Amino acid sequence: MQRRLSDYFIIALKGVAMGAADAVPGVSGGTIAFISGIYEELITTISNINLSLFKTLKNHGFKAFWKQANGNFILALLTGIIISFISFMRLAKYLIEYHPVLIWSFFFGLIVVSIYFVGKQITQWKATTFAALIIGAISAYYITGLPALAGNSHPLYLLFAGAIAICAMILPGISGSFILVILGAYKTLSDAFYDFNLKKIGLFALGAVIGLLSFSRILKWLFNNYKNTTLAVLTGFIFGSLNKVWPWKKTMTVMADQSGEVVYFSTVSNLGTLSVLQKSTDDFESYKTIIENSVFPIEYSEINNHIDPQTLPAIGFMIAGFLTIFILEKIGTRE
Repeated sequence: MQRRLSDYFIIALKGVAMGAADAVPGVSGGTIAFISGIYEELITTISNINLSLFKTLKNHGFKAFWKQANGNFILALLTGIIISFISFMRLAKYLIEYHPVLIWSFFFGLIVVSIYFVGKQITQWKATTFAALIIGAISAYYITGLPALAGNSHPLYLLFAGAIAICAMILPGISGSFILVILGAYKTLSDAFYDFNLKKIGLFALGAVIGLLSFSRILKWLFNNYKNTTLAVLTGFIFGSLNKVWPWKKTMTVMADQSGEVVYFSTVSNLGTLSVLQKSTDDFESYKTIIENSVFPIEYSEINNHIDPQTLPAIGFMIAGFLTIFILEKIGTRE
């Protein structure tokens, strides 16, 4: 398709939004791609990367190769994603540590309205469509309730984590960063970006490329042959992921960083939420959440010595999340 320079600038901005979303454990860049109208083009472009591309390069030159690969689209999108992911991962770390209720409220609002925009693209509702929706929702809810594994920085494990996480990153509703948390690789990768450890970043990137090229072909086939059912599953994924991004949490078990021992949080603190304890002590490394439950703001306040649950500001951030998706959808529709 013929695009102007301004069109590629918009695509880069969509990449920025995707990268920012993927930097937060619990939020999917795939959701942003879907809402902003570039999801199917992204999947098709990735799945078309094969040996024929290199034959084109050899026989017809770089220009024909670049056009066949939809290179301008990929370059613009990746530029936005990489710049955003590297820079926003640091910001996300700060926001999650010091303003968890507000940052999760924003993404909760973003994901709630995403359900509508993805679901409305389903053109026909049948029994199989409803079944796919329910299966997607249950699967995502189960995944978001899985306890995190202990940290692992082995090279082959980082390769494996990259391959698995990238599949989640391109699935609406399933967060690649959250999969890294479950796999115990999020802190390792976060530290690698913070310290610019090129070896660890390179291993993760190699695994991501392998996973991306493989999984995108499956998604392309599903869209071509079972589009409504696939959309229903993806809508279910988004709905089921709401549990993870609910702003008010009660911590049940934690893992001690030094010993690796998993203990009940009640044996560690008289507070009810790990993030509240971490903020009050300015210690974000000693313990890591393993299992947590969603609670109402009133209970959140009660279990944390009656602190302000920030209900009204949280609602404001949820509305901001709503508006963000509306803006992205409008941009995607115009293009």
